[in-house]
Amino acid sequence: MEEPDPKPPDTGPVERTDYVDVEPDVSCKDADYRQPRANCQDPGSFDLSGCDLAALGTVEPRGTYQALLRYNAESVFGAGFRVGTQDLPGTFLGRPLVHQQVDGSGFFLTGEYTAQSGNVQRYALAGCRVPEPGRITGCFVRCVNGTPDFSGTFDARRMNWDQQAPPHGIRPVSESVVSRREPVDVYVTKGHAYVVSLNRGTEAGGLSVFDVADKLRPVLVANLNLPQDSNWNGVWAKGDALYVASASSGVIVYDISRPADPQYVRSLPGGPLNVHTVFVDGDRLYAMAPSPNRETLLFDVASPLEPRLLSRIVVPRENESSYPHDAFAYQDRLYINHAQSGFVVVDVTRPENTPVLGTYAFAGQFSHASAVGTFGGRTIAFEGGERYGAHLRVLDVSNPANIRLIAQVQLRAQTSIHNMVLKGTRLYVAWYHEGVRVFDVADPEHPREIAAFNTFDEFHPNSTDSLYQGAIGMRVPGDGYVYVVDLSRGLLVFEEPAP
Repeated sequence: MEEPDPKPPDTGPVERTDYVDVEPDVSCKDADYRQPRANCQDPGSFDLSGCDLAALGTVEPRGTYQALLRYNAESVFGAGFRVGTQDLPGTFLGRPLVHQQVDGSGFFLTGEYTAQSGNVQRYALAGCRVPEPGRITGCFVRCVNGTPDFSGTFDARRMNWDQQAPPHGIRPVSESVVSRREPVDVYVTKGHAYVVSLNRGTEAGGLSVFDVADKLRPVLVANLNLPQDSNWNGVWAKGDALYVASASSGVIVYDISRPADPQYVRSLPGGPLNVHTVFVDGDRLYAMAPSPNRETLLFDVASPLEPRLLSRIVVPRENESSYPHDAFAYQDRLYINHAQSGFVVVDVTRPENTPVLGTYAFAGQFSHASAVGTFGGRTIAFEGGERYGAHLRVLDVSNPANIRLIAQVQLRAQTSIHNMVLKGTRLYVAWYHEGVRVFDVADPEHPREIAAFNTFDEFHPNSTDSLYQGAIGMRVPGDGYVYVVDLSRGLLVFEEPAP
């Protein structure tokens, strides 16, 4: 009698990358995407004879959508659009719509923009089906200088939660407007919330300071930036020092010994430098600098107001456009989210010698943020990208030379994850349009959502049709509250979920 084949080892989930190609079931698709039948002016140029126009007539004539546009299996890109109202006009890729028709006759939008080459590109989208409430599938055509160029299908979802799980497990306490645009990150210390903002068009970003002694009524106590230096993306604090990531001057150090009145100390290491994010671990400050040298700067901050540069960490990269976007330091290892190069583990025991221990990478990756901890004797990393379809990955990084994917949490393909905070066995995630998500990760191979709250307001006057909208930054300082930055709404305070 033959022995049965041994059971193959459990290798965990298969990496399917961020976007899994699914072609919408629509009859309006062209046989050859390079030979469009439709044009960008006439809705009647689309063959909608096999479409469900009656269902399209039930679509609400307003709303913000994220869409995946596909013209072949290898070519998928994202585009946001807003079906507008008189108070909040319609847009496509942030620009005013040329035409909008959402009624009993069908669903037809056109938007255009001028490319860097000077060519005028126009996209026309014609709805075909409503597979489920809040979702529209159909066909599109692109025209360049008025001539149809190529065509394909689209799959769009409305960015509200009418069809999603309702908020649960986490209670909002207050909401405070951040006048500087666009607010992206927050750090909470000394009874104050320090919110940094990027420039938005002609509006300058900077630093907004809120006294949060009364969580129900945070008070804005300071609002500042520096001359020609206001594009600030990240923030952290240690002792009396506040560290701000500046796109112009590297790491800006403020003295916050008087928390409501930050005083400028210096910019490090000196000269023009784009620092995107900062991270403090003990007496070390890491500053991730996309340009000009695509490096991570390591400072000694044993004296918090007097950082001392120890080294510049440069990771070998296959993709020349890759750069360190964010990082998480844990037990003498630095876990760098190195954009297109992937999730890179570096030994930082000795600042002068920082070898790469391992990398987790896949096609189309844009590694963005992470958090690392120990679970059952294993070192576990929670990692996410920033692009359409980017989601939460759980990685066993105990052996950096052999990083294993052990779990994934995926939400809508049209949305992107952003930042995360690990507190004990809870993972708090700012997930853009998906809002605030809280997971119990005591069993890291089976993350369990225990709380959720949507912060995205599709009709807020500051909201846009961009992928980068909703919950973006987050801190859980241990005072019983969760502090969240929403790109449109500002600083939101929530009670921590009950144990």
